[in-house]
Amino acid sequence: MASSNPSFNNSPAFSNRANIGGKFPTTSSASTQDLSAQQLTELYSQPSATANDTDRMTYEDTMVKILISFAVLLGGAAVGWFIPVIWIPAAIVGFVLSLVNIFKKKPSPPLVLAYAAVEGVFVGGITAFLEVRFPGIAIQAVLATSAVIAVTFALFASGRVRASRRATKVFLIAMVGYGLFSLVNLGLMVTGVNKDAFGLSSALITIPFIGVQLPLGVIMGVFVVLMAAYSLVLDFDSIKTGVTRGAPRIYAWSAAFGLLVTVVWLYIEILRIIALLRR
Repeated sequence: MASSNPSFNNSPAFSNRANIGGKFPTTSSASTQDLSAQQLTELYSQPSATANDTDRMTYEDTMVKILISFAVLLGGAAVGWFIPVIWIPAAIVGFVLSLVNIFKKKPSPPLVLAYAAVEGVFVGGITAFLEVRFPGIAIQAVLATSAVIAVTFALFASGRVRASRRATKVFLIAMVGYGLFSLVNLGLMVTGVNKDAFGLSSALITIPFIGVQLPLGVIMGVFVVLMAAYSLVLDFDSIKTGVTRGAPRIYAWSAAFGLLVTVVWLYIEILRIIALLRR
């Protein structure tokens, strides 16, 4: 199942249609039939090949790169937390870097880490800005995001949740719809037609049968969080495909970048939902 995350889609490394780099290496019987029993014993007693030896993706090596990327993200978030005024330029630079990483054919570790750092500044800055208005929102958003990631990974690892073609099509349609809504909302806010801090998202909607009013952004936000969770499933599935098909080791950085994009999206959406509810 191909991922909807552009950082995975642009690389054949995460496609399950073909082997990466040609045929998988195999051991020819002709190469071992002339070895003595002692030589065979020594051969098979050697340590397993690592990612450095095979130059292929492994779960362990991919996890290391993911942890490094998120460590850089947290470092950038600390900078943004103490200097929140730079979150807007950081958002712009982060958007540009994301496009560069998405359309670059071969992943670049420095560019992935640069995106992590700048996006961290954006996340830390906007969180600090909202923390002033809504004390405690930072820890609430972090805990909620961590819970969604943990539950999603647990369900994926247990096999209870899997990506499917039908679900992915629905996901893509929903993404297009949400993107159009976001653009319209941004346009209304920039032109001054809607001067509310959250734009159309602040409009109150009455829930049928129970008569409770909630901001439109909260109602949509619940569905968007579910979309982000499904995007995580697609990311996990793509990483599994990359490892299984023997993708080149460098594409572990694409996996790290893809997860960064999804997790930041999930966090910002949860942050916005909490802010709307606490208003």
